[in-house]
Amino acid sequence: MEMCTDLVFLDVMFEGDAKEVVATVMKDEGDDSYGSELGESGRASSNGNDSSLSFRLGNLQKYVEGEQVAAGWPAWLSAVAGEAIQGWIPLRADAFEKLEKIGQGTYSSVFRARETETGRIVALKKVRFDNFEPESVRFMAREITILRRLDHPNIIKLEGIITSRLSCSIYLVFEYMEHDITGLLSCPDIKFSESQIKCYVKQLLSGIEHCHSRGVMHRDIKGSNLLVNNDGILKVADFGLANFYSSGHRQPLTSRVVTLWYRPPELLLGSTDYGASVDLWSVGCVFAELILGKPILQGRTEVITLLKYVASIS
Repeated sequence: MEMCTDLVFLDVMFEGDAKEVVATVMKDEGDDSYGSELGESGRASSNGNDSSLSFRLGNLQKYVEGEQVAAGWPAWLSAVAGEAIQGWIPLRADAFEKLEKIGQGTYSSVFRARETETGRIVALKKVRFDNFEPESVRFMAREITILRRLDHPNIIKLEGIITSRLSCSIYLVFEYMEHDITGLLSCPDIKFSESQIKCYVKQLLSGIEHCHSRGVMHRDIKGSNLLVNNDGILKVADFGLANFYSSGHRQPLTSRVVTLWYRPPELLLGSTDYGASVDLWSVGCVFAELILGKPILQGRTEVITLLKYVASIS
């Protein structure tokens, strides 16, 4: 099968303003979802009996931040995302040579790059923060934490982080994948065979099963977030909207997730009580898209998308 040249790690969200979606998720889930998962050491307690413990934990947190700064992490990142980068040492910027820009999003740019020591090709995702805005950094910290928790052949691997003490941006270093499903489907000369579709869907389900087994729901499964290399290996990427979940402890979540054409009915109707099943709906949409060669629920609004869904089952 002849491959087309594609843009990988596309962060641009269609059918809506990406900045508004990200801002909504940050507002609805930013502090609570990240803090409840990773702990809240150092937070002042209203219980007098816990004041000494909070004081000790606060001192411990400051000590850890100091250790991370000494290791090369900037203070602005360690103060907000200390637990996400714990145990890692920042990579040096001069260890990589940028080759070309291959993707552009609202908050990020993606470059194909070469590791100077080995010659290996990687993808560098540059994430920009507005004046070191803590909320934006926390949002990125959650993505880093999730990526570090996952370890599976069908999940994109975060290999390291490049940062600067002065610049309000970081680079996430990923393994490089040549294509994405949306790009391949857009090539007129490419039509997937039944065996290829089965292979891709099996890999997708395997990756999603791993996410769910680790308490993570992706919340933005779509073709442009499913990367494929020249060996036919599929990997789930872009965990920017992902979140932790627990079947035994539900908390309200934002419904402004999942790109519109892949969004399940409960989210289209505004539900804030949902679980990992939202990913499986999106997988079904991708499955149908692989067969038909185009998205099956192409609505411009939530209402139109719902009507298309109703029409498809009536």
